[in-house]
Amino acid sequence: MNIAIIGTGNVGGTLATKWAKSGHRIYLGVKDTSNFKGKELLSNPNTSLHSIKEAVSAAKVILVAVPATAAVEVAQSLGDTEGKVIIDTMNVVMGRGPQGFSNTADAILAHTATKDVVKSFNTTGFNNMTDPRYGDMTLDLFTAGDSIKGKTMAIQLAKDAGFAACYDIGGNDKFGLMEQFAFFWINLAMMQGQGRDIGFKLLKR
Repeated sequence: MNIAIIGTGNVGGTLATKWAKSGHRIYLGVKDTSNFKGKELLSNPNTSLHSIKEAVSAAKVILVAVPATAAVEVAQSLGDTEGKVIIDTMNVVMGRGPQGFSNTADAILAHTATKDVVKSFNTTGFNNMTDPRYGDMTLDLFTAGDSIKGKTMAIQLAKDAGFAACYDIGGNDKFGLMEQFAFFWINLAMMQGQGRDIGFKLLKR
């Protein structure tokens, strides 16, 4: 699959590495190709560097992993997104997010042509994306959005990144719930002192 990664920090960089190693073609989309974070990612297989619009044009799915406050600016910079899937990994935390929106996925929908926007890869830390295994168990992920195509891709890409499963929790009306779940992890990990090496697993009887 051709994947554009917009945001080459911890989350974007980790997923770029995991997906490149699993055989996907990665297009890193950056504002300034001569000065950007994550230059080491170019040593990954199947990975190349592009302007944001070039990366989006070449890709089937776009992962957005930038600070939530930049959601609108980045959405507007993507260029033609008609028919493409956008996976939103961002979270509004402590009120820091796109002005006029309660969550980042709605901001992306309002500023792009595609309706295939889903939220995923936002409910755990990048360390758990690097290694989702805890002993003999493997963490799960979650996804939300009205787009069946988008959720199908998110579920497959979660498995390709090494997660055990990625559960569909509903439509666009669950974007806020996904961000609240993310804050639940942040609260436990950072504010309550549990540390980043914690994660969620859905158990069934």
